[in-house]
Amino acid sequence: MSSMVQSVDWLAIAPPTITAVVGLVVLVADLFVGDGRKALLGWVSVAGLAASALMLLPLLDGDRATFCLTGDTGLCSYTADRFTLVIQLLVLGGALLAALLSVTALKDANKGLPEGEYWFLLLSSAAGAALLPASRDLATLIVALEVASLPAFALVGIKHGDKKSSEAALKFFLSSVTATAVSLMGVSFVYATTGTLYLTRIADRIQHVDGQFHTLAQAGVVLTLVGFAFKTAAVPFHFWVPDTYVGAPLPIAAYLSVVGKAVGFSGLILVTVVAFPSYADVWGPALAALAALTMTVGNVGALRQRATRAHSAVRLLAWSSVGQAGYLLVPIASAAYSKDAAKAIGSTVAYALMYAAVNLGAFAVAALVARRRPLNRISDYRGLYAESPLSALLLGFFLLCLAGLPPGIIGLFAKVTVFSAAVDAGLGWLAVVMAVNVVIALFYYLQWTTLLFRAPEGEAARHPVPAPLTAAIALTAVLGIALSGAPQLILRFSATSLF
Repeated sequence: MSSMVQSVDWLAIAPPTITAVVGLVVLVADLFVGDGRKALLGWVSVAGLAASALMLLPLLDGDRATFCLTGDTGLCSYTADRFTLVIQLLVLGGALLAALLSVTALKDANKGLPEGEYWFLLLSSAAGAALLPASRDLATLIVALEVASLPAFALVGIKHGDKKSSEAALKFFLSSVTATAVSLMGVSFVYATTGTLYLTRIADRIQHVDGQFHTLAQAGVVLTLVGFAFKTAAVPFHFWVPDTYVGAPLPIAAYLSVVGKAVGFSGLILVTVVAFPSYADVWGPALAALAALTMTVGNVGALRQRATRAHSAVRLLAWSSVGQAGYLLVPIASAAYSKDAAKAIGSTVAYALMYAAVNLGAFAVAALVARRRPLNRISDYRGLYAESPLSALLLGFFLLCLAGLPPGIIGLFAKVTVFSAAVDAGLGWLAVVMAVNVVIALFYYLQWTTLLFRAPEGEAARHPVPAPLTAAIALTAVLGIALSGAPQLILRFSATSLF
């Protein structure tokens, strides 16, 4: 019996564990902290996320694994390798910036949002999202996906008595649960044909499946991908995005746009490249078609947003995030055709890091404008430069990064990296679709950017910016500007060791 007892590598599992423990501490502390001191819970949460991110540093010296199969150290459920650490940094960094935005949002809500529950749900979701890239078996992968998703439903619908919020949460919940059910069916098919849930062992066994089970294995591969495609907001699993982003508190929309995507993409990468490399002829064309559809539908949706419509700024960012998901799918699809799959996956990770920094920056400035103009229409940004020159310049910079135009060099660099991944893999048609979409996206990003510098319609008034919001904008700006100065850093950092 003693041979079944495993030693746990506590250092390896520290980042998601600390996040989960701080979440529980905040939930219990909420019972004892008076109404006047609820802001403390927010700062404890921010500190907890910062501590979790710092715990990634001691893990840089080499790969670690824990929860391994007894007698076989090669089969582990949790692996902290370079890929895991890069995605965990993206998840915890994104959650930390969303937490900084939340501190101001909760203060402005004036008792409209239950603070203890809010922070507990945010930290729980971040813990699940940090666990997912480290998962190396399908059971842990699905559990991590659900731990990241379930608190997110509650966060979207946390505005009590708000119809939009409740409707958004219900739409998000129903579509996500359906996608997860389909994924679980796929996992059961894969388990039936291979007899294992460990990703590397599936990769070995699925190649030698009996001829009569071949169709079942193929169906399992495709169905397993559905849950992760939903998380990434790939078309046709994208319909929940605009309403959910508008109905959710703004910091949660920012969180979903970055951390939700990181969860989906890391899951997709693990399932396709690690578990099903021998079925590249099935998932390669499927992901290439999804990428082309997703970027086209996302960019056309963003193009159709009217500047005077309520919440059009958030809707535009929502549709733009669907379009960006299409670009992110391109290198994963390319990995099916490429001799160097690791390089293709590195392109996706590099693009995700760039997108996370600048998209959170755009949401941070949107949160700043929403404090004065709650309807948050694109037309509300007219003359922002006269009111707040630095905010306008930074929003302009973030939008140019997303468009891939100088001075947003990092955005251009990331797009070129993704473009070259498609060309190297022989997917010329996908590179052409991407080029057309980049041109479509230029139109609405530049339209919004020029609006910032027009003469304001009324009298321009300066307003103080709360410290947490200033910190969030400053952090994303420093990241975006530093990486535009040295874009090769992000590629070197994201060169993963998955293979």
